[in-house]
Amino acid sequence: MSYQLYRNTTLGNTLQESLDELIQYGQITPQLAVRVLVQFDKSINAALSNRVKSRVTFKAAKLNTYRFCDNVWTLMLNDVEFREVHEFARVDKVKIVACDGKNVSTGDDQIR
Repeated sequence: MSYQLYRNTTLGNTLQESLDELIQYGQITPQLAVRVLVQFDKSINAALSNRVKSRVTFKAAKLNTYRFCDNVWTLMLNDVEFREVHEFARVDKVKIVACDGKNVSTGDDQIR
């Protein structure tokens, strides 16, 4: 099973809206829409795990809250500085959700 975190991104929301529209016009069944979303979850997790090579470091002035539940870390930070090689960004508040990528399926298995 893959994490469903990326369904709340612009890409994930657009996919869900498109699938809802196709269901509404009778072009696909709700079951097919679910299968597409499950495949999206697997594909996006695999792509981010295998293709993204850049690293970003960050330093926060304050850790507001943290939570570890179901192998997922959630961190709420204030006054955070992000650094990449030649880039720098500062934000007032940030929420970081971190999952163990080693437990995510690769997306190679078929949906039945």
